[in-house]
Parts: sequence; structure tokens; C-alpha cells
Amino acid sequence: MRTTTGVVFRPQSPPERLREVVEAADAAEAVDELWLWEDCFLEGGLTAAAAALAWSSRVRVGIGLLPVPLRNPALVAMEVATLARLFPDRFVLGLGHGVLDWMAQVGARAPSPMTLLREHTSAVVALLAGERVTVSGSYVQLDDVALDWPPERLPRLLLGARGPRTVALAGELTDGVLLDAVAGPDEVARARETAQEARRLAGREGEVHVAAYTQVGAAEVSADAVAERVALLAAAGADTVVLQSDADDPDPLRLVSALEG
Repeated sequence: MRTTTGVVFRPQSPPERLREVVEAADAAEAVDELWLWEDCFLEGGLTAAAAALAWSSRVRVGIGLLPVPLRNPALVAMEVATLARLFPDRFVLGLGHGVLDWMAQVGARAPSPMTLLREHTSAVVALLAGERVTVSGSYVQLDDVALDWPPERLPRLLLGARGPRTVALAGELTDGVLLDAVAGPDEVARARETAQEARRLAGREGEVHVAAYTQVGAAEVSADAVAERVALLAAAGADTVVLQSDADDPDPLRLVSALEG
């Protein structure tokens, strides 16, 4: 299977630039996905994703990632189900801990981020599957909650992860892992092995999906350099390679052009 490729619209760019980037990515056959970040306190991930999906017709839109401390899982499921029904097979969701210092700034840092991520993700997965959910956890409390409009086709759901415990949780609960730090081949290979083993132990069939961010500096933005980077990570086990520019040169249009060759 061909490795899919994506580019990041960094939220350091003003939101009014998003439409231009979306339309360029949608027109570029070599770009499969456009990824958005919800970094505090820049741009809202779901808001930007809804606009990007409406402005495009082909490219998939991913959020990598939504920090779970900021949202009730029922609200996440409602929003995701709406986007998945409006734009079938074109939305990818990444959930994760979020940057813990940012979570502390807004009074949402959890004493046990892993417990919160497990409870939140489990609830979102069940709700999107159309289940009626009652749970009384350390962080998540739902009483007889079900979506009236669950998605007819489930969107891909990934967990953003760096450490092995979170990577394993991704394989256990979701479709796979989003390596949300800049990843090299060794990190990709280890993540695939860890997530796949966790999936097996959970009694789940099929292969995990591994998506990896990789940073491309301004001096490296060329068709050959980008193709080499994608091939290197694909050989290590990445199903999706998402190119991000560095913070000093956040323009994703250069990456779109490089992928087009």
C-alpha cells in the first residue's frame, strides 16, 4: 500500500491564510492530507477543520491533535460525528494529552494524564460506534449518553504519542498512533512494534496505522529531499508521513510544491 503524504498548516500562520493553503493542497495530487494543530493559544482545531473540509473536495483533513483535558468526551464525539457525516472518509482525528504546561495554564491539568486519556478515548470510541455509554471514572462521568447522529462510516482515530505507554494505549484502543514529535526511522519502527503488540494483546485484529510528523527545514525543501524523507520513514513502517516546516519558515505552500515535484 502506498504511503500517504500530508503537510501541516502550522497555527503560527494567521487563520485567514488557511483557505489559500487548503485550496493549494486540494489541487495537488501528491498531497493526500492536510493536518492542523490545536496549539494553545493559537487556533481552534475543530473550527479550522470544518472550514478546511468545506473549502476542499478531495484532500483529507487531520487534527493532530485535540488535547483531551480541554473537552468533555461527549462534546468531542458530537463534533467529530458531525464532521464525519458531512465529509465521509475525509476527516482524521488525533487525540492526546496536550502540552501539560498549557493544560495547567487553563486549570485543566490532570494528576494522571494516562488515566484521563484512557477514559476519554474509550468514551469517544464507544459513542462514535453508536453505543449508549454510562461510565463513572476518575475523570469521565457519563450517564446514559448516546449520539442521535453517530457517523455512518467511522473516521480514523489516532492517539498522539511519544512515550511507549501512550503508544501502547493507541494500539489498544484506537486505529493507531500519531507520532506527534518529529520522528525518525527508529522511532517509527519502535512505535509500530509497540502499538501492534498492544493491539494483539487487546484481542483486536488488523494492522495499526502509524502516522509520523517529520520536519523539513527551509534548506531541505526540494522534491528529491522530500521524496527521500518520505521513503525513509515509509520503509521504517510509517503509513502516513506528514511534513511540517520549521517554526522560522512556517509556509506550507513550499512543501506542497515540493511534493508535486
